[in-house]
Amino acid sequence: MNEELRKLVEKMESGRQFRRNDLRPELRALGEDDDDNEEYIIEGHATTFDEEYPLYSYDDWNGYRVNVFEKVDRHAFDETDMTDVIFLFDHAGRVMARIRNKTLIVRPDEIGLFTRANLGTSEFGPGLWRDIRSGNVDRMSMQFTVSKWGRTEERNDDERTIKVVRTVEKIGKLYDVSAVGIPANDGTDISARRAADGVIAELEAERLNAQKRMQGLMALKLKLDLSLER
Repeated sequence: MNEELRKLVEKMESGRQFRRNDLRPELRALGEDDDDNEEYIIEGHATTFDEEYPLYSYDDWNGYRVNVFEKVDRHAFDETDMTDVIFLFDHAGRVMARIRNKTLIVRPDEIGLFTRANLGTSEFGPGLWRDIRSGNVDRMSMQFTVSKWGRTEERNDDERTIKVVRTVEKIGKLYDVSAVGIPANDGTDISARRAADGVIAELEAERLNAQKRMQGLMALKLKLDLSLER
């Protein structure tokens, strides 16, 4: 494991999660590229609301294909700590903009989490701005903690599939929004898998509880049958 990935895993173990927005790649560069330009503005959405995206798929103990999806509720940011969010590339390296010095705006809108950053005050910002303008970088991601989430489940016995949707209902703290490249950032993939693992653990716990209840009912039936035979 390289050093950067190790640090990402440590952050995830502290409860931080990473998500890349592949649903609406609206990251765009505004302004003119010239020697007098001091504002290299980019805009985009770090996530979108109420749109499902895949987290993980696996085959369960009963031969069903389980597909785990996630979506962000449009009220997930109502109580989020966004006091000093920073703008990065791939969640690492030099800070290119931040809320505290008013070079970054992050706010929910009708689409999702709108982001507007002035990259002109950072040494490497204009270079990233050019990469965004050329289309070399066209995705966004965010690093955050989840304080409340829910789950729904749809079972199709004919196709032997189960669709599970994890809804992020409340985000506790937003740490950064990042421009990200392709392929996906390793930390994003690992974090999504860990979130899916949480859903899988819930499903397994429910299965075991149901199994115990069934075993209890069978034991009770056997006891009643034996008593009737006497």
